[in-house]
Amino acid sequence: MLDPILSADRLCKHYYLGGQKIDVLNDVSLDIGKGEFVVIAGNSGSGKTTLLIILSGLDLPSSGRITIAGSDITGLSEDQLAPLRNELTGFVFQAFHLIPSLNALENVMFPAEIKKDPQARKKAEKLLDQVGLLPRRNNFPEQLSGGEQQRVAICRALINGPEIIFADEPTGNLDSGNSEGIIRLLLDLHDDRRTTLVMATHSQTLASRADRVIRLHDGRITAENRSEP
Repeated sequence: MLDPILSADRLCKHYYLGGQKIDVLNDVSLDIGKGEFVVIAGNSGSGKTTLLIILSGLDLPSSGRITIAGSDITGLSEDQLAPLRNELTGFVFQAFHLIPSLNALENVMFPAEIKKDPQARKKAEKLLDQVGLLPRRNNFPEQLSGGEQQRVAICRALINGPEIIFADEPTGNLDSGNSEGIIRLLLDLHDDRRTTLVMATHSQTLASRADRVIRLHDGRITAENRSEP
């Protein structure tokens, strides 16, 4: 791999519960190339969501190092991490995490407004138009279907033009019809923008389209499978 945009070196993550140490990640190392689509797969409890959250800078490892776009983020404070996350990454959660008091347009604009982007509204409207939701821009999350909320969440993740999109089971709360729509949307956006896409998913459809599948078991990488050219 000539140009990794994301590197993890010997990541470990543990928690203490009732005085007992719980190991979630054990000595995980990986490199992800610019523009690559990587699926992180594994059974429930394998550590894939924890790995995704740590790779994105939403949580810190107990030990090890993470580098995103040449920046070592491991030892940064939350005040230092927040602007880097806003610039370099976007995150699509299973549970949408839209702000209930903001309408669809305002939810998409929010990350761009944090960085005081004067084009926030124009960019948000363009993204909503691309996913067919511009007519719904003034609707609040409770007025949107699950599939519509997830499309808004994807637009929000994309508005700052991130280097990497992280997605954690993005179709996990959707029915099969909406799931297929979200899968097509994510793959089309990846193909069109060549944004690096790192996703934890059980979807075999998505895994079959990935450049590489990294399999976790008990917090360790057990296999890596690359797609044939």
